[in-house]
Amino acid sequence: MQIMCLNGWGGKMHEPLVAYVAAQSPDVLCLQEVVHSPETQEDWLTYRDSDHVLPQRANFFRDVCAALPDHVSTFCPAAQGVLWKDDVPIPSQWGLATFVHRAIPVIGQVQGFVHKAFSADGYGDHPRSRSAHAIRVFDLKQQRAVSITQMHGLRDLRGKMDTAERASQAERLLALSDQVSETDDLRIICGDFNVEPDSQTLSLLGDAGFTELVTTRDFPGTRNTQYQKPGRFADYMLVNRPEAVRSFDVVYNPEVSDHCPLVLEI
Repeated sequence: MQIMCLNGWGGKMHEPLVAYVAAQSPDVLCLQEVVHSPETQEDWLTYRDSDHVLPQRANFFRDVCAALPDHVSTFCPAAQGVLWKDDVPIPSQWGLATFVHRAIPVIGQVQGFVHKAFSADGYGDHPRSRSAHAIRVFDLKQQRAVSITQMHGLRDLRGKMDTAERASQAERLLALSDQVSETDDLRIICGDFNVEPDSQTLSLLGDAGFTELVTTRDFPGTRNTQYQKPGRFADYMLVNRPEAVRSFDVVYNPEVSDHCPLVLEI
């Protein structure tokens, strides 16, 4: 079974990302920074937050669904705000999504929040609402249950340091994984955590019995040339049974976002 985790950057690199995901067709795709604007057929809109202006693929969720026609998709919104078509505001939801190949039974799932709650009247002040999604699937080839939990961690304008909010977020993430999992499950936790490798978040998950794969396998980071700021780590994937890992890779090429895809074979 192949599990891919990727921050999609709001679909900014839409064409290469969709082509890559379609070609790889992972059994499970955990995708963060997903845009869903069901009231418009526009392809592109603009996100504005003071001096932070980004093009956004208006229906990024729809586009990835089309690229993975054999997958069952779940969109987990964190907030509804507006994107812009010139000077016209367009309602748009933002969150994460999980795609599971339809041949793989989904035998449990939990959707919840690791920070704040759903915001229906704007994206809100930083640090903003953050959703998470946990699924339990049955690996028919290996005859075992596998639980996979993802989140998109808080963005703090001050940086990626440990904070009380991030500590609480990590505890809620682990609680969601615990809720969906049973005793003998192979468990995976992944996402764009927005923290450094020596963070309290990873320490908490390590104390709970998880091994982080990016740092323990000596990858130099999870960012590529699209990311111009300092700090090369943001995305992580952890497992409770490292012996079940057949392979793990941080994909630096092709570039499909300013984050690298994390690809796990179990």
